[in-house]
Amino acid sequence: MKEKQFSRVGFILAAAGSAVGLGNIWRFPYITGEYGGGAFVLVYLATLALVGIPILMAEILLGRMAQKEPVSAYEALAPQGRKKWRFAGLTLLGAFVILTFYTVVIGWVIAYFFVAVGGLPAGPEEAKTLFINLVTQDAATQIFFHAIAVLLTGWIVFKGIKKGIERVNTVLMPALFLMLLFLFFYATSLEAFGRAVSFMFAPDFSKLTADAILVAVGQAFFSLSVGMTVILTYASFANAHTKAFPSAITIAGLDTLVALVAGLAMFAFLFEQNMPSAQSVGLAFISMPAVFYEFGGIGQLLALVFFVSLAFAGLTSAISILEPAVAHLTQRRGWSRAKATWLPLLIAYLLGLLTLLSNLAGFEWLSFGGKNLFDWADFMTAAIILPIGGLLLAIFMGYVVDRGRITAQLRHEGLSLRAIAAWFWLIRYLAPVAVVGVIAAKVMGL
Repeated sequence: MKEKQFSRVGFILAAAGSAVGLGNIWRFPYITGEYGGGAFVLVYLATLALVGIPILMAEILLGRMAQKEPVSAYEALAPQGRKKWRFAGLTLLGAFVILTFYTVVIGWVIAYFFVAVGGLPAGPEEAKTLFINLVTQDAATQIFFHAIAVLLTGWIVFKGIKKGIERVNTVLMPALFLMLLFLFFYATSLEAFGRAVSFMFAPDFSKLTADAILVAVGQAFFSLSVGMTVILTYASFANAHTKAFPSAITIAGLDTLVALVAGLAMFAFLFEQNMPSAQSVGLAFISMPAVFYEFGGIGQLLALVFFVSLAFAGLTSAISILEPAVAHLTQRRGWSRAKATWLPLLIAYLLGLLTLLSNLAGFEWLSFGGKNLFDWADFMTAAIILPIGGLLLAIFMGYVVDRGRITAQLRHEGLSLRAIAAWFWLIRYLAPVAVVGVIAAKVMGL
């Protein structure tokens, strides 16, 4: 049975909650500085407009027009004789794979909240040792907080669209924005804030290589949660007043704003203490705790706000990652919401334990091909499964679904024929080429 719909604001906040995840808070700032600051931001915004938003629009349209779970959505909009396109909806399995290791990382974030409560590591070396010991030695702590992350995710999704997902996002997303703004405005009082602005926005075109452009395309694509049927599923629950184009613009805008605000704040703190930036998880779990320690008492408060922000960002993404599987099992298989939530989540939890254990000393048997199970799950989803999901989505909406049907929907939303023609060109030609380029770059970099 189809559940209640999102309100218009509820859909935007839920979709933004999916897009605003852990990676885009700590990864976007780093790659911005690494690949040319303002020059990279310009390329990122261009690729967001020309690739990310058109594909995001396509996924919202698919969900709104079909109003079904992913497999049924592709089946419903495919012409007669082309119903095998329903298998494209199985890219929801990519989201399921992400869940197996994403909840492990959320567990680290929750654990670090309690680290901040008890006392921050004194300096980068102590912070590095603390994190390495947690990930490679302390199985009990990881398993406990991983379970907490899984249970929180399951409880919210089990409560349903209105009482669970929408209600939680209408609380957590504004709270996340307020906490990041608190960190940002505190950072503006630091002498190093100007240096942070230069680091992220002063253009250095010498760093703007072909690799940097591919990274920008990849970041624009993945930061919006497209390609794993999350937005499709959420859009299927959106009410009739939800429009694809303004929704896509708003979601992308909120996602980018969070990344920029978080980046400026974090680098101002880093530069204030003359500490180097770090890549990926090292920025959140090594550099930032060491920096906050140097600020004394206020630093502990800043650390608590920082890790609560990360926990909220991770949790809103985790519930969105689980929902496509739940929608599929309830709508297409007829399962109860309780069974559709907790049984897949139990499987994800058990697989997550394997990814967690693969980081530990003594579990080298969970590594192969130069990567452990955690890294393989991350790589396969980012490099293969999600890009293929985005590519199939672009081809389906650009070539398979009746063009007149899509045009009528967009005209009803108020778009001009010229704007619709431009969107079709982007989704049929530019977006597929860009996504294929990202896949090729990641696979060749293996």
